[in-house]
Amino acid sequence: MDALGSLLYEVRSEGALFSRNHLAPPWSIRFADRTPLTLITMLRGSGLIDPGGDEPPVALGQGDVAVVVGSEPFSVSDEECSGAAPLYVREGPDRCTTADGEEISEDVVLGLRLCGNSADGPAVLLTGSYRVGGRVSERLLSALPRVLVVRHEGEPGPILDLTAAEIGRDDPGQQAVLDRLLDLLLLSTLREWFSRPEADPPGWYRALGDPVAGRALRLIHDRPAQPWTVAELAEETGVSRATLARRFTDLVGEPPMAYLTGWRLALAADLLARTDATVESIARQVGYRSAFGLSVAFQRVYGTRPSHHRAAVAA
Repeated sequence: MDALGSLLYEVRSEGALFSRNHLAPPWSIRFADRTPLTLITMLRGSGLIDPGGDEPPVALGQGDVAVVVGSEPFSVSDEECSGAAPLYVREGPDRCTTADGEEISEDVVLGLRLCGNSADGPAVLLTGSYRVGGRVSERLLSALPRVLVVRHEGEPGPILDLTAAEIGRDDPGQQAVLDRLLDLLLLSTLREWFSRPEADPPGWYRALGDPVAGRALRLIHDRPAQPWTVAELAEETGVSRATLARRFTDLVGEPPMAYLTGWRLALAADLLARTDATVESIARQVGYRSAFGLSVAFQRVYGTRPSHHRAAVAA
C-alpha cells in the first residue's frame, strides 16, 4: 500500500454526516459542527466558501468538489449573501439552529437529510462531514490547505451522482453505504487535487512516483514491524545505502529512519486509542522490541507515555 492509501485507510468515515440543501438566493449556511474534514459540492448553481479568519472566500462552481480542513466554523453562501447572517447553522448531526441559537422553523426542514428555503431553488448544496481523529489522520490533514477545490466544469461525475441519489433514501444499511461513498469521494478528490499544478503536495506524495523513494515508502507502510535499516531498505530498492538516503531525504523531506519512526509512532498512538491491546503487544506490532523501547520513543516525540496517552484519549 502506498503512503496515500495507508493514510486514507485510517481516515475512514464512520457515521458520516450528509446533508442536502435546496436554496434560493439570498442564502448563507454556517457549519459549526466542529468536524475536522468536510466535503462540499454544488450539484446545481454556485457559491462561495468563507473559511473564516483572514483567508479570502473561495468560489465553488457547479460540479466542483471542495474539502474544508479543520474544526473551525465556516460558511457557504451565494455571491450576494457573503458575510450575511446565515439561514441556519448546522451544529451537529441532529441539530440545526438559527444564528441566535434557536431551533430552526419546520419550514426549513424539507425532507430526509434535506434542508433549505426552497424545494425548487436553483442552488443545490451537498455536504459530507468526517468525524476522524488520531495521529495517522493528522499526518494527512496537516498536508492539506484550509480549503482545496477540484473543479469539474459543471460535470459532477458518477460518484457524486450516486451519492446524491443515496442521500435521499432510508433503506437498511444506508449509513454504511453513505460512509463508503464519502470515503470514495474523498479519495478521488484528493488524488486528483494532488496531481494538479496548483497543488502543493507533501513530500511523501511527490516521492510516490520515484522508483527508489516510492518503493521505500511502500515497504515502510506495508511492513512497519520489520526491523528496517537504511541498508536493508536500500537492498530492497536495488540501490546503495547512500543513494537511498539522499533520494529519500530530498523528496520526502526527512531521512528514511526519521520517517519510519514517525509512522510507527502514529500507528501506535491510534492503536492505543482504539484497541485494548497491551503496550507490549502494540510495540511489537509497530516495530519496537519492547514496551520500554516504544515508551522512550513515544515520550520523546509526543511528550507523554503510551499509557498516559491512552488514558487521556479515553477521558
